[in-house]
Amino acid sequence: MTYCVAIKLNAGLVFLSDSRTNAGLDQISTFRKMIVYEKPNDRFMVLLSAGNLSISQSVREILQIEQIKDHEGGDPITIWNAKSMFDATRVLGAAIRHVYERDAASLKQAGVEFNVSLIFGGQIKGEGMRLFQVYSAGNFIEATPETPYFQAGESKYGKPVLDRVITPSTPLDEAAKCALVSMDSTLKSNLSVGLPLDMVVYEADQFQTDKVVCIDDNNPYFKMLRGSWGQKLREMFDSIEDPMWHGEKTNIPLMVQSGRSLTLRKITTPQEKLI
Repeated sequence: MTYCVAIKLNAGLVFLSDSRTNAGLDQISTFRKMIVYEKPNDRFMVLLSAGNLSISQSVREILQIEQIKDHEGGDPITIWNAKSMFDATRVLGAAIRHVYERDAASLKQAGVEFNVSLIFGGQIKGEGMRLFQVYSAGNFIEATPETPYFQAGESKYGKPVLDRVITPSTPLDEAAKCALVSMDSTLKSNLSVGLPLDMVVYEADQFQTDKVVCIDDNNPYFKMLRGSWGQKLREMFDSIEDPMWHGEKTNIPLMVQSGRSLTLRKITTPQEKLI
C-alpha cells in the first residue's frame, strides 16, 4: 500500500508520496513512488505511482521510450516531444496497456491482479499546467478547479484536511503544508504507509524547480509539523463543549429550532433503537 497526493493550484503544483510497499511483522520494503521527467525551459513532469510495484516499475521504464501515432502525420509522439500534457498522458496510457498486454495473462495465472494507479502532472511550454489521474486500463481524468487534487493508494485518512483547505487560489507553501498534514494523518492511521517521503513543489511557468526534498524521521520541519498538528487538534477538540444528555446549561446549544435549544436524550423505545 502507499499514499500519493498531487495538487494543482493557480500558482503551481505540489506532489507528495511515501515510499512503503510492504508492511508486516518482520518485513518493511522501501521503494520510491515518484519520478521527475525534466527538460529545462521546455517541460517539467512528475509521475506518482501506487498499486503493484512490478507493474508500476515496468510502466515507468517503458514510458521513457513509448510512442503513439501522430494522427497529423508527424513523428511518433513521446513524453519528450509531446506538445501538450494531454498527449503526454496518452503516451502514459499506452505504456500501461503495453505492460498489460505483456504481463496480465501471466499475472492472472499466478493469482495477481493487474493493479496500478498513477498521477501524472506538469507543464509543457506553450500551455498551462495540467494534472491527470490514470487508471489500470490506461484511461484518465483531469483535475479541475472544482477538484484541484488527486490521491492514489490509501487516500481516506488524508482527504478531509485537503477538502477543508485546498482551493485553486491556495498559496504553494500553504498547499505543501496541507499535503504534509494529509500525509501525517495517513501515517498515524495506517502502518502500510511510511517514511521517507518525497516532495516536489513546482512554480508555474518555470519548467524546473529546486524544491525537491526527501523527508525522513530526522527532518526538523516535519517533526515540528507532526507534533504541532497533533497538539493543536487536541486543544481544539478539548475546547468544544461536551454533548448535553439531560438539558444541562451550556453556552452553546446543540441545536436551535424555532428559538428553542434541543438536547440529546436517551433512546427509550425499541422502535427508536432500530432507527
